[in-house]
Amino acid sequence: MGEVICTVDVVLLTIEQEQLMVALSEREHVPFAGRLALPGGYVHAQDASVFDAAMRVMRAKTGFTPPYLEQLATFSGPQRDPRGWSLSVAHYALVPFEMIGPAAAGRLSLVPVAALPELPFDHGQIVSEAVARLRSKSHYSSLPCFLAGDVFTLPQLQRMYELLMGEALNKVSFRRKMGEMDMLEAVEGAFGAAGAHRPAQLYRLKEAYRARVMTLERGL
Repeated sequence: MGEVICTVDVVLLTIEQEQLMVALSEREHVPFAGRLALPGGYVHAQDASVFDAAMRVMRAKTGFTPPYLEQLATFSGPQRDPRGWSLSVAHYALVPFEMIGPAAAGRLSLVPVAALPELPFDHGQIVSEAVARLRSKSHYSSLPCFLAGDVFTLPQLQRMYELLMGEALNKVSFRRKMGEMDMLEAVEGAFGAAGAHRPAQLYRLKEAYRARVMTLERGL
């Protein structure tokens, strides 16, 4: 009996033109050479954890480090890979669209999750579960902030939440909820364009909160 194949696969999600998109890369080797699939790779003996393996794969396949990476689930069995019994520790990453554009030109293809093509292995199932996790956690967490970029206005952030939750949100209730979560800080003296209205205050996720999120995902 052959060795078990152990890999990590990453569902890299972003929002472009008000659509949730997933980043796919063309496979270079068999099986399924030339097909679009999730960015992934083998776990190496020198990797400190599967989290670090996923981060290494992301940097190698995309050219950048995602601001948010979370372990999703383990997918395993004898049928998922024609090479033999395999397991993949799947993660999902959240990246603002502006980060993907220049860094990943020619490396990634962005596809709407609502129009996902048939993917090799069980990558379609992995994407579905990642999207479900993100939508669920968007009801009570800071995850949409990682899709909004380093700085954003409250209307921009509210729109991110609405796109992920699939519903319109009351402006007053949304701002109250952000205040209760106490995860944002105003960028002093910084304002964004707000159409015909006066410039809107720019905000960012508190640094301590970003550091805490990454520490939690590392399991430390």
